[in-house]
Amino acid sequence: MADHLPPIPECPEPDWAAVERRPTLECDEPLVPVSLAPAPLRAYPVYARLGIPGAVHECYVREGVYRRLLAVARALPEGLSLLVLDGWRPWRVQQYLFDTLQETIQARHPELDAEALAARTREFVALPSQSPEAPSPHLTGGAVDVTLCDADGLPLDMGTLFDEAVPASHSAALERRDAPDDAQRRARDHRRLLYHAMAAEGFTNLPSEWWHFDLGDPLWAHYGDHPAARYGPTRPMTLESRWRRGV
Repeated sequence: MADHLPPIPECPEPDWAAVERRPTLECDEPLVPVSLAPAPLRAYPVYARLGIPGAVHECYVREGVYRRLLAVARALPEGLSLLVLDGWRPWRVQQYLFDTLQETIQARHPELDAEALAARTREFVALPSQSPEAPSPHLTGGAVDVTLCDADGLPLDMGTLFDEAVPASHSAALERRDAPDDAQRRARDHRRLLYHAMAAEGFTNLPSEWWHFDLGDPLWAHYGDHPAARYGPTRPMTLESRWRRGV
């Protein structure tokens, strides 16, 4: 399917200090629900379905991200769809994911000091932050977690599960196999298809997570070498906030 596509390039992990130095020129695009989208773009708010405290039962993204995701989905080979697993993420959920992963790593690797433990955790979960200068990517509505589905709506094999915190989840990990078997080759090609389809619409990828892509947020500005980000911290419009704005 995607064996003709070039390999996913090796990229360094984000230099978070450099990411935080990128300014944000907020464009005030609204958050929109991905559930509005027609096929072949799908949404499955995975954290809410898993019962994560504070998770919302919708995948919200900025309007510009929504339109680019639709373009990605429509450009996929016939029979495939793009599945959004998470977009805008409340700070409470980010804190829960960070703490839970950190506790898990600490239990399995008690020899790690505080700095090494934080670095291992940030490999797969960004530091919870509501700061306008350094927001967690998912808090901006510009970060999105996605995968590919077949004609029956079932996710394709990507080599590891979504959110599986192992080295094999690094986007280019399967490119390093000298003699991949058939299953590994299929998973590698699925990753290539997802990566290049997203990149064609301007998304950048977090190297440690084949499922994580950014558009308009500080990580996108960093990896895309843009002078500034477009999206800072935001939140969905609520009935109360509409009333307050109107009154």
